Amino acid sequence: MAFFDLPLSELETYRPAANEPADFDRFWSQTLAEHPFDSSTLTFTPAAPYLRSVAAYDVTFRGFGGQPIHAWYLQPVGGPEPWATVVDFPGYGGGRDLPGEHLEWVAAGYNYLRVDVRGQGGNWGSGGSTDDPGPAGRGHPGFMTRGIESPETYFYRRAFVDAHHAIEAAACLPGAGRIVAAGGSQGGALTIAATALNPRVWAALPDVPFLSCFPRAVGLTNAFPYQEIVEYLSVNRDRVEQTFATLAYFDTVNLGARATAPALFSVGLMDEVTPPSTVFAAKNSYGGPAEIKVYPFNGHEGGGGHQVRAQMEWLAERRG
Repeated sequence: MAFFDLPLSELETYRPAANEPADFDRFWSQTLAEHPFDSSTLTFTPAAPYLRSVAAYDVTFRGFGGQPIHAWYLQPVGGPEPWATVVDFPGYGGGRDLPGEHLEWVAAGYNYLRVDVRGQGGNWGSGGSTDDPGPAGRGHPGFMTRGIESPETYFYRRAFVDAHHAIEAAACLPGAGRIVAAGGSQGGALTIAATALNPRVWAALPDVPFLSCFPRAVGLTNAFPYQEIVEYLSVNRDRVEQTFATLAYFDTVNLGARATAPALFSVGLMDEVTPPSTVFAAKNSYGGPAEIKVYPFNGHEGGGGHQVRAQMEWLAERRG
């Protein structure tokens, strides 16, 4: 890895040229109106009795199109009652994993909801449990061009509605308290989307967020998953304008501008997967109070455990 993007002094003020569709707000308000959350479909079943100091539950709620989305809900046993629930979205290709694999937040005294991303869970980790029956179109293998022929059929329309509904589901769970959205990479994008679309989010923790500043990201790096779009357009030469017109509805620069909850971002200045300028574009365009932790000599791993500690300290300050 090497430094390949703008210097930090320029990143701190970087804002991309506007690419927001004229009907952006109508598109998302209509999408949520067409696919409302139904709390009566939420199921909540005890799971993983081998976890002695954690109460684990298998949660299912209905996402986009009434399709089932699976999650794990973990609560610490003993000690003070948690004051907040962290809703955690996985990175690209990952799933909810197993209930004993993500215990940092529970150990810190938080409730924790680990949510599947529809159709994913087969690339790394311990897998997911949620299918995606939505339209696929003729895209590149992967999720970046699935249904990209229009905003209505694009994969991330379904995924962003699922993220909104995950926040609603978390608020219905026992002892939920305040709701914190969190995630890295794709999970960071879902965090921004959930925060922008659902005012229940009290604080947001988007790490090295993906799906930001598409006009700059696509072609700036040859790393996947953005490279999926490059390879798709190298074949579908007549779809460039239409492709970026679709992506504009899902750009976290545009969505994040609607968010109001405070947020703590992170970035690695050697990150070739989510280039630093695209992360700063999301942070600098964010509608609520936003801070960012910078890791100069890290790539897409960002701050790792150091960032988790920073998040916990930051939330403790916000709670006060």
